[in-house]
Amino acid sequence: MNNFTSNILLMSYLDFDDSPTSAIILSDDDIDRAAEMSDRIPNRLKQWQVYLNCLALSAFEKWLDERAESLNINLDKCTILQPALANFINAVANLQVGEFRVCLIATGSLSDEMVRIPRVIIDLPEFIPHFYVLVEVLEEEQSANVYAFLSYQELLERQNLTSLQSDGNYQLPISSFDKNPDRLLLYLRCLEVSAISLPAIPTNRAEILARVQNRLLELLPELRLSERELSDILTWEQATAVFTHPELLNWIYSLQKETLQQENNPPANTFLQDLIKLITQPAVNAGRWLGNELDELAQGLSWVLLPSFVPASGMRPMRSPEEEFEVIVTQLRQRSLEIPIQARGAYQDILLAGIPLRMYAVTWHLLGESEQREWSLLLILGAPALASLPANIKLRVSDQTGILDELGLNAESEDAYIFTRVVGNWDEKFLISVSLMDGVEMTLPPFAFDLGR
Repeated sequence: MNNFTSNILLMSYLDFDDSPTSAIILSDDDIDRAAEMSDRIPNRLKQWQVYLNCLALSAFEKWLDERAESLNINLDKCTILQPALANFINAVANLQVGEFRVCLIATGSLSDEMVRIPRVIIDLPEFIPHFYVLVEVLEEEQSANVYAFLSYQELLERQNLTSLQSDGNYQLPISSFDKNPDRLLLYLRCLEVSAISLPAIPTNRAEILARVQNRLLELLPELRLSERELSDILTWEQATAVFTHPELLNWIYSLQKETLQQENNPPANTFLQDLIKLITQPAVNAGRWLGNELDELAQGLSWVLLPSFVPASGMRPMRSPEEEFEVIVTQLRQRSLEIPIQARGAYQDILLAGIPLRMYAVTWHLLGESEQREWSLLLILGAPALASLPANIKLRVSDQTGILDELGLNAESEDAYIFTRVVGNWDEKFLISVSLMDGVEMTLPPFAFDLGR
């Protein structure tokens, strides 16, 4: 006998009211919030289901508040409140109630004998809940019913694996669900969370993405049209790589929004390539530079740590990269670019199509009134001995939200270098690429900032 079954048997001895729950009345604010969330979805056909999902969440929150005030509900990771996830996950997943994860499945009608459940909330540990809850939303009556529920363990025992549909949904008989949702309250209050064992999240998600990245680069742009579903063009392995990396879902969502608004943006696949590299490639830890250290990756890539910042002693013959850097920093400071004395930098010599180049990177952490911890990365692309750069060279910087900067030599300036500065939170990374107009490009490993390692 498993833990969950034994807990149910113990609870059956409790004095328990089997009366059905009454309908939850939805307020005008609930309706407005659902309408606002659904408006963020590019596909109008999906907007209705997102609208129902939002109303189901409002109803469930009210239902819990009326019947179990002691149960805390946490919406921080709730998928329906994140448009990129709501766009592709037809459920309210990752809802935290006390120590349990709950997933709401909203329906406007209970007349069907079968319930459609997205594969993602059954087969991907990142989204699997302890309990699936079926919520009937009566939109015209502005009310909803928390109708029935099913534990993950019970779902595994009853699931018919042959019921997977071509649209990426499983179908389960509605009879599989326990139609007394008040029993769910009892479990949420009294059951030990260990009684329902959830599968562990695999540690090889980045490896899966790396394995399928070339095909994703080809296929994901086809999702530019919001009518396309992941299951239309991706295998399950490819879809898994997308669902388990929210950055990719955000990219697809932004692409669909831009297509809908017919905005003229940089080629979508350029940033997609950068994004996949940010996710899959190991990063140089620039935070170590502040402690006068290079991590193993930086050492292996022949980065050289620069000495602490000191004022340049004027123009003098170029004898070393350090002296070149002093001159560049002096020029930047004359343009009011502030570089604090505690900043630390490093440089790397690179070859692009046989052209010798030198990349300087300078980092420091920002101290301010904000509780958000931020770091700054100054990038300077030049050539050894401050030689001239090719006129058609470009420097591109991306993070996980988009291309932050893409610039070439300033024709109106006599500068022998290109520079840009970016700022991010301590958990953000930056990817730097150097390219020539004929399509030759080099991408450096991402830069990260972690003072703890």
